Amino acid sequence: MSTTISSTIRRFADDRSGNFALATASAIVVVLMAVGTALNVGAMVSAKSRIRNALDAALTSTARDLTTGKVAEKDARAAVERFLSANQGNGFGGDIRLDTLTVDRTAKTLTGNATVQTPIVFPMFSGVAPDRLGVESAAAYSDTKIEVSMVLDVTGSMKGTKIADLRTAAKNAVGLFLDGQDPKDPRVRIALVPYATAVNTGSLANTVYIETKGGSDVPPGLSDPRLVVAAPDNCATERKVKSGVMDFSDNGPETAMVNRDDRLGFCPSAALMPLTADKKALAGRIDSFIVNGATAGHIGIQWGRYLLSPKWKDVLPTSARPAGYKDKAIAKYAIIMTDGEFNTAFVGDKGAGASSGSAVTLCDAMQDDGVEVFTIGFMLTEANAKATMKACASADTGRVRHHYEAADGAALDAAFKEIAANIEKLAITK
Repeated sequence: MSTTISSTIRRFADDRSGNFALATASAIVVVLMAVGTALNVGAMVSAKSRIRNALDAALTSTARDLTTGKVAEKDARAAVERFLSANQGNGFGGDIRLDTLTVDRTAKTLTGNATVQTPIVFPMFSGVAPDRLGVESAAAYSDTKIEVSMVLDVTGSMKGTKIADLRTAAKNAVGLFLDGQDPKDPRVRIALVPYATAVNTGSLANTVYIETKGGSDVPPGLSDPRLVVAAPDNCATERKVKSGVMDFSDNGPETAMVNRDDRLGFCPSAALMPLTADKKALAGRIDSFIVNGATAGHIGIQWGRYLLSPKWKDVLPTSARPAGYKDKAIAKYAIIMTDGEFNTAFVGDKGAGASSGSAVTLCDAMQDDGVEVFTIGFMLTEANAKATMKACASADTGRVRHHYEAADGAALDAAFKEIAANIEKLAITK
């Protein structure tokens, strides 16, 4: 095309018929130069926008993988280059080259500079265009460790497709949290607390005080003298400070054990699981969920809190011990899920009011300790149940939601996935 333009200009210049030809040729040259330059500039602006988007995406992806442990710091450059290479066919007209990549361990940022061959539509009008166009971008990552307590409803109303949906959604969330991290130095650990009328404490059954009819409701400390009563199961209800009054503290069992109310009749078969990064074990426990019983949601929240509390570390295996609340390298989260109203309690008026009120009190206490609380209502119809879940959730921050209503299994899965993604985002800002 440039040869045709040049020939046309020469013909006008060689025309001796008058000054008109020369003037016309000059005007054409000016117009063509303006058009050619404009097209060249437009192509460069477009290319620069595309390479900036590609670099932004590459740095964001690599920062996320650094955050989750999927990519080690020493492999960050290779990860960015792989991402850029995958975008070579997106109309750049030349190879994208990563010139520099800086990992700032103090600011927790990745900063990169990338260039691409300057696209020239009309070479004869390229002027002083640079050989390569360059852009700079940055993304934040985090080495904050994460502790998540998942408090999950396994009551009788969860039968049928509901429990199948929960198993799928919970396991998918576990995968999002744990996939790709270094098993020898896990960044994310998850605790499970399935609940119904009570909580099966499993390996923590030695922290449970078995009430007897006519006996004291006030539990002793672990080392205090007490009458040892054979436990009918490993279940626990609320910890009490006196008859009919719940202990809302997260004190360890050395201070006071946790009651198993003498009126308890049903115990869930699936036991809680303290903090772990063992994906297979977590998935196996989730698959073992069997539904039955009523909804003592506050008891589930109580144990979800204990498994995040440093005051309980002495009765937990080393790998399951929670970090301190004030540890800036740790972020703690609770995910509470239910499909119905909290309707059972062994303290207070022993009904929905006591369970819902106690749940909100415990959620507030967790938030006071720095635990961020997410809640999911699954096919909820009761106004009180919806209000309790909303009241338990932390306040929304920016675009991060903390309360979800899921109308079906797909929405439940989406809620868990979004919470997992939001926890990752929040951890970067802590």
